[in-house]
Amino acid sequence: MVMACRVINKRRHVGLQQLSSFSGTGRTFLGPVKSSKFIVDEEHHESILISSVVRLLESLDLTSAVGQLLNEAVQTQNNTYKTGTSTLLFLVGAWSSAAEECLHLGVPISLIVSVMSEGLNSCIEEVVSLQVPIHNIFDHIDSTKTFSGLETCGVSLCPFLQIPSDTGLQKVHDLKDVASPSLTVYNLSGIPVRSPKLFRLQAEDEANKNTLQNPQTLKKSLLADSRCRKSILIHSRHFNRTDSNRWINKPEGFLEQHGAATPRTYRCNDLVELEMGLSHGDHNSMKLVDAAVRLQFQNASTQQGNCTIPFMFDISRIFTCCLPGVPETFSCVCPGYITVVSISNTTLIKELQNQPVQIILIEGDLTENYRHLGFNKAANINTLLESMKVQQDSSEEQWTDYVLQVLIKFNVTLVLVQGNVSEDLIEKCMHSKRLVIGSVNSSVMQAFAEASGAVQVAYITQVNENCVGSGVCVTFWRSIPSDVIDRINILTIMIKTEGINLVTVVLTSPLPAQMQAREDRFWTCAYRLYYALREQKVFLGGGAVEFLCLSHLQILAEQSLSKRNHVCSGWLHNTSSWLASSLALYRSTVLKCLANGWHKYLSALMYNTANCSSELGASTVIQQHLQSATDSGSPSSYILNEYNKLNSGIFNSGISNKLEQIPSVYDIVAPKTEAWRRALDLVLLVLQTDSEIITGLGHTQINSQETEAAKMDVFSLCLHVFPLYLCPNFLFL
Repeated sequence: MVMACRVINKRRHVGLQQLSSFSGTGRTFLGPVKSSKFIVDEEHHESILISSVVRLLESLDLTSAVGQLLNEAVQTQNNTYKTGTSTLLFLVGAWSSAAEECLHLGVPISLIVSVMSEGLNSCIEEVVSLQVPIHNIFDHIDSTKTFSGLETCGVSLCPFLQIPSDTGLQKVHDLKDVASPSLTVYNLSGIPVRSPKLFRLQAEDEANKNTLQNPQTLKKSLLADSRCRKSILIHSRHFNRTDSNRWINKPEGFLEQHGAATPRTYRCNDLVELEMGLSHGDHNSMKLVDAAVRLQFQNASTQQGNCTIPFMFDISRIFTCCLPGVPETFSCVCPGYITVVSISNTTLIKELQNQPVQIILIEGDLTENYRHLGFNKAANINTLLESMKVQQDSSEEQWTDYVLQVLIKFNVTLVLVQGNVSEDLIEKCMHSKRLVIGSVNSSVMQAFAEASGAVQVAYITQVNENCVGSGVCVTFWRSIPSDVIDRINILTIMIKTEGINLVTVVLTSPLPAQMQAREDRFWTCAYRLYYALREQKVFLGGGAVEFLCLSHLQILAEQSLSKRNHVCSGWLHNTSSWLASSLALYRSTVLKCLANGWHKYLSALMYNTANCSSELGASTVIQQHLQSATDSGSPSSYILNEYNKLNSGIFNSGISNKLEQIPSVYDIVAPKTEAWRRALDLVLLVLQTDSEIITGLGHTQINSQETEAAKMDVFSLCLHVFPLYLCPNFLFL
């Protein structure tokens, strides 16, 4: 596939330059407003539409060792969390540039590695103060208050912020997004509110403009509004200013503001509020997730009866059935298992749908030559054919007849197979009014085993009367217009039984090219909610966490600079450690370069969400807020005050007084911090690998081709020797 080209300077660290180049291709995927890309196949001149980092890397030529390492890191993040890949890719590029800048300034590689690792660990400790606990969320669930009650706009080809004229707000300019969901948010009262933004724009009104231009004025305004509150941050090692009015962490883990007439406590105990905060503008997908969770909750409540076992969202029992070419109005959530079969099974399904059927479950493939993993073929056995007239498919026919006899013997009408199925067997079973379905997920098999009483077997020869399940129903899913069925040429059926713990989300899209992106967005929302419920905590979102990291690193850099001045003035003149003196000299430089990565991240985020017309303008706004946060004495408290003042994502655009109940924006904790760690680990690994490979002809007589070959060999060794979770402290010996 063709990608943007970049000039690589072979005299510099080629690996870091390649990481920056790869990172630039996914820049527009950062944030809730993602611009789709067309990937063009140079050989076949075909193009595909993608809107995620994972699909982008799948389409690019990643034959280089650095590209393979990057792909491994992104795939590991996606396979584990289904989110955070855009953040990972962007930070890889930003911190690669930061490492290059440190090298250009003469910082030793060992110090770059140690200080950057220490800086990120310090950030992760610092942002604990922005965690919001989730407690007993299903104890307050209300069936009349659902996410599906939200009036949202569907996916449009050219979405923009849709705000009704009676709210006193004006429409925002086109976001230039090709295929991402509309960002209009509606609260539970049906009142439209604007989508969570990141930073207050300079041109809102004259008063806000003057406030932003004068950090002291902004500080006074905040203090006046909050009754001159000062802040303390319990989790921080750097800010411990005491006062009677402060933010504290309650014993239960809640963030609470003391000293106000009505204390504001940051916690989340409402499912709809949590889902709205985690949707990040994709309300269509989150509505489906909400319906799936509530369906699981109802099934669990019915099965448990009077038992008081806490409900846990089981994402392994959620499945998707994608129907490209079908209108989006058919998207829904249903109990049981929904799948597609050939349209030739129409007559068979009609005969089966009004009666309970018996079922068997096959774990492996249902083919003649299938053998389970670990099977050892008997040795010293030779097969001799007495006649060459024996047909080659005779054994296949005999095996197919045997399978059919077993199904008839135990009156089995439905067979679910985890692996592949012989086409001849499917054809024969259809003629004998029996349905065989292959490529069934293992969790689906387990769910049917639990509900129907069937026992999973590896081979058809193992089937007996104790392995057969009963009480299963097969029916058509719903009435789809005949012209649509003729166009997609598939049949959608529903298989379920009483008490089955299985939920299928049917995803449809009139444009087949968008089907994969729609499924990816659904799973992203589902896993966000899953990890939030599992961890029982979330971050305040909307850029708050990244802004705190940026301001925290800048403060650490200033402290290190002060210490460096002491070193230069002879404060450590008695030290004999070169490392200690070098650390004091270069620590501030490395921390500033690391912080610059966060600055680039926030600037790109603001630009992608159309808060600023350019990244330069976004950078200016960020710098103004950094100054305000520094003047406040505690960046963490500054952020919390902004949340309290705006009641939404930090530094939001100005809002009308008519808008009420603005939802908070949340981020999940573990996937976000793991994306940070993986990004930095990858950069530091490539940095240290590059340092051991001599490049360029200025210092050696090695041929450039031999140099590149040596580089590939070392990187290939990394791929095979090191685990996917890359070690930041690795050094070639």
